[in-house]
Amino acid sequence: MKAKATGKYVALLRGINVGGKNMLPMKELAGLFVTSGCEEVVTYIQSGNVVFCAGDKVAGGVQDAITNQVELQFGLKVPVVLRTASEMQAAIRTNPFLKVGAAEEMLHVCFLADQPGRDLVAGLDAMRSAPDEFAVIGREIYMKLVTGAAKTKLTNAYFDSKLKTVSTMRNWRTVLKLAEMMA
Repeated sequence: MKAKATGKYVALLRGINVGGKNMLPMKELAGLFVTSGCEEVVTYIQSGNVVFCAGDKVAGGVQDAITNQVELQFGLKVPVVLRTASEMQAAIRTNPFLKVGAAEEMLHVCFLADQPGRDLVAGLDAMRSAPDEFAVIGREIYMKLVTGAAKTKLTNAYFDSKLKTVSTMRNWRTVLKLAEMMA
């Protein structure tokens, strides 16, 4: 008997279908989630956002399962970061730049696989890409990118190396849409 899907999740895959690299058809990606035991699987845009329902056991193994299957079937090493519906809602409520009236088109969130230690966060360079700003809160890095996502030096590579974890960035509009899809 199959376990009942009890929670809503979003899987955020990093670096697929960006700039013509790491091409991965969303229909086939959705199929991998279904094969892994997920239900109600829906993708959003072509950049690796997958909303699904799953029980705790399936959800607990989906990151590794999808990472392994994408590498096996497509030859791509793609990190997967997972969030629950309540974690996405909390990420929206917590954005410090939204609270002070920053323009939404400048806002981005970098989702971290693990919560970094305070010592690692303290080692980040606040002036690395001025006038861009960021704030690390829990497993999210909130960014106000005045220069734009294409020109900032606040990249996944920078945060991954300094915080010793995996990150993936989404613009604010995508964050809001994913939360809406999970509601």
